[in-house]
Amino acid sequence: MEPFRCLFRVRYAEVDAQKIVFNSRWGEFTDAVVNEFFCAVFGLHDANRSPDVRLVRQLLQWHAPGRFDDVLEASVTVERLGTSSFTLRTEFRREGDEALLVEVETVYVAVDTTQGKGRPLSEQERAALGSGARGIRIDLAGPRRA
Repeated sequence: MEPFRCLFRVRYAEVDAQKIVFNSRWGEFTDAVVNEFFCAVFGLHDANRSPDVRLVRQLLQWHAPGRFDDVLEASVTVERLGTSSFTLRTEFRREGDEALLVEVETVYVAVDTTQGKGRPLSEQERAALGSGARGIRIDLAGPRRA
Protein backbone atom coordinates (compact mmCIF):
# COMPACT_ATOMS: atom_id res chain seq x y z
CA MET A 1 0.00 0.00 0.00
CA GLU A 2 1.13 3.55 -0.73
CA PRO A 3 2.68 5.60 2.09
CA PHE A 4 1.01 8.70 3.52
CA ARG A 5 1.37 11.51 0.96
CA CYS A 6 0.85 15.26 1.12
CA LEU A 7 0.90 17.61 -1.87
CA PHE A 8 1.60 21.34 -1.63
CA ARG A 9 2.76 24.18 -3.86
CA VAL A 10 6.09 26.01 -3.49
CA ARG A 11 5.30 29.67 -2.85
CA TYR A 12 7.31 32.73 -3.89
CA ALA A 13 8.43 33.48 -0.32
CA GLU A 14 10.00 30.01 -0.08
CA VAL A 15 12.51 30.42 -2.91
CA ASP A 16 15.74 32.36 -3.27
CA ALA A 17 16.88 34.69 -6.05
CA GLN A 18 17.47 31.67 -8.32
CA LYS A 19 13.81 30.67 -7.80
CA ILE A 20 14.77 27.41 -6.11
CA VAL A 21 13.61 26.37 -2.66
CA PHE A 22 15.85 27.94 -0.03
CA ASN A 23 17.63 25.20 1.94
CA SER A 24 16.10 26.00 5.35
CA ARG A 25 12.58 25.66 3.93
CA TRP A 26 12.91 21.88 3.61
CA GLY A 27 12.87 21.57 7.41
CA GLU A 28 9.78 23.76 7.53
CA PHE A 29 8.14 21.71 4.76
CA THR A 30 8.92 18.54 6.70
CA ASP A 31 7.38 19.96 9.87
CA ALA A 32 4.18 20.96 8.05
CA VAL A 33 3.88 17.58 6.31
CA VAL A 34 4.54 15.65 9.53
CA ASN A 35 1.79 17.70 11.21
CA GLU A 36 -0.60 16.47 8.50
CA PHE A 37 0.72 12.94 9.04
CA PHE A 38 0.07 13.18 12.79
CA CYS A 39 -3.47 14.45 12.09
CA ALA A 40 -4.07 11.42 9.86
CA VAL A 41 -2.50 8.96 12.31
CA PHE A 42 -3.86 10.26 15.62
CA GLY A 43 -6.99 12.14 14.57
CA LEU A 44 -7.31 15.79 13.67
CA HIS A 45 -5.63 17.74 16.49
CA ASP A 46 -6.88 15.30 19.15
CA ALA A 47 -4.68 16.19 22.13
CA ASN A 48 -5.90 13.11 23.99
CA ARG A 49 -4.60 10.73 21.33
CA SER A 50 -1.56 12.51 19.91
CA PRO A 51 1.69 12.27 21.89
CA ASP A 52 3.69 15.33 22.82
CA VAL A 53 6.93 14.92 20.91
CA ARG A 54 10.18 16.79 20.47
CA LEU A 55 12.43 16.66 17.46
CA VAL A 56 15.85 15.39 18.54
CA ARG A 57 17.58 14.82 15.21
CA GLN A 58 16.99 15.73 11.59
CA LEU A 59 19.14 14.79 8.62
CA LEU A 60 18.45 16.18 5.16
CA GLN A 61 19.92 14.92 1.91
CA TRP A 62 19.50 17.10 -1.19
CA HIS A 63 19.40 15.50 -4.63
CA ALA A 64 17.82 18.18 -6.83
CA PRO A 65 16.17 21.57 -6.28
CA GLY A 66 12.51 22.33 -5.87
CA ARG A 67 11.39 25.39 -7.83
CA PHE A 68 8.91 28.21 -7.49
CA ASP A 69 5.34 27.06 -8.22
CA ASP A 70 6.25 23.35 -8.24
CA VAL A 71 3.63 21.07 -6.77
CA LEU A 72 5.61 18.86 -4.44
CA GLU A 73 4.56 15.47 -3.16
CA ALA A 74 5.93 14.47 0.22
CA SER A 75 5.64 10.88 1.38
CA VAL A 76 6.04 9.94 5.05
CA THR A 77 6.88 6.50 6.38
CA VAL A 78 7.72 5.25 9.85
CA GLU A 79 11.25 3.89 9.65
CA ARG A 80 11.71 2.86 13.25
CA LEU A 81 9.60 2.59 16.41
CA GLY A 82 11.66 2.54 19.60
CA THR A 83 10.61 2.56 23.23
CA SER A 84 10.25 6.33 23.52
CA SER A 85 11.43 7.53 20.13
CA PHE A 86 10.50 6.99 16.51
CA THR A 87 12.03 7.85 13.17
CA LEU A 88 10.10 9.21 10.20
CA ARG A 89 11.40 9.30 6.63
CA THR A 90 10.03 12.06 4.44
CA GLU A 91 10.75 12.09 0.71
CA PHE A 92 9.99 15.01 -1.58
CA ARG A 93 9.32 14.73 -5.31
CA ARG A 94 7.60 16.88 -7.92
CA GLU A 95 4.06 15.69 -8.47
CA GLY A 96 4.05 13.05 -11.19
CA ASP A 97 7.85 12.67 -11.21
CA GLU A 98 9.70 9.80 -9.54
CA ALA A 99 12.97 11.73 -9.21
CA LEU A 100 13.85 12.28 -5.56
CA LEU A 101 14.50 15.93 -4.66
CA VAL A 102 15.13 15.75 -0.93
CA GLU A 103 15.00 13.02 1.68
CA VAL A 104 14.68 13.77 5.39
CA GLU A 105 15.19 11.49 8.37
CA THR A 106 13.65 12.89 11.55
CA VAL A 107 13.85 11.38 15.02
CA TYR A 108 11.22 12.35 17.58
CA VAL A 109 10.99 11.45 21.25
CA ALA A 110 7.74 11.29 23.23
CA VAL A 111 7.86 13.61 26.23
CA ASP A 112 6.06 14.04 29.49
CA THR A 113 5.44 17.79 29.36
CA THR A 114 4.91 18.09 33.13
CA GLN A 115 8.38 16.68 33.80
CA GLY A 116 10.01 17.86 30.58
CA LYS A 117 11.65 14.53 29.83
CA GLY A 118 11.22 11.50 27.61
CA ARG A 119 8.64 8.84 28.27
CA PRO A 120 7.76 5.50 26.67
CA LEU A 121 5.27 5.48 23.80
CA SER A 122 1.96 3.93 24.83
CA GLU A 123 0.69 0.83 23.06
CA GLN A 124 -2.04 2.96 21.42
CA GLU A 125 0.56 5.45 20.16
CA ARG A 126 2.74 2.63 18.86
CA ALA A 127 -0.23 1.06 17.06
CA ALA A 128 -1.27 4.38 15.52
CA LEU A 129 2.26 5.15 14.33
CA GLY A 130 2.61 1.57 13.10
CA SER A 131 -0.39 2.09 10.82
CA GLY A 132 1.57 4.87 9.12
CA ALA A 133 -1.63 6.38 7.63
CA ARG A 134 -0.81 4.33 4.55
CA GLY A 135 -2.88 5.14 1.49
CA ILE A 136 -3.95 8.58 2.74
CA ARG A 137 -3.27 11.46 0.34
CA ILE A 138 -3.76 15.10 1.41
CA ASP A 139 -3.82 17.73 -1.37
CA LEU A 140 -2.98 21.26 -0.20
CA ALA A 141 -1.68 22.41 -3.61
CA GLY A 142 -4.89 23.96 -4.92
CA PRO A 143 -5.80 24.07 -8.60
CA ARG A 144 -3.11 22.96 -11.03
CA ARG A 145 -1.86 25.63 -13.42
CA ALA A 146 -1.51 24.93 -17.12
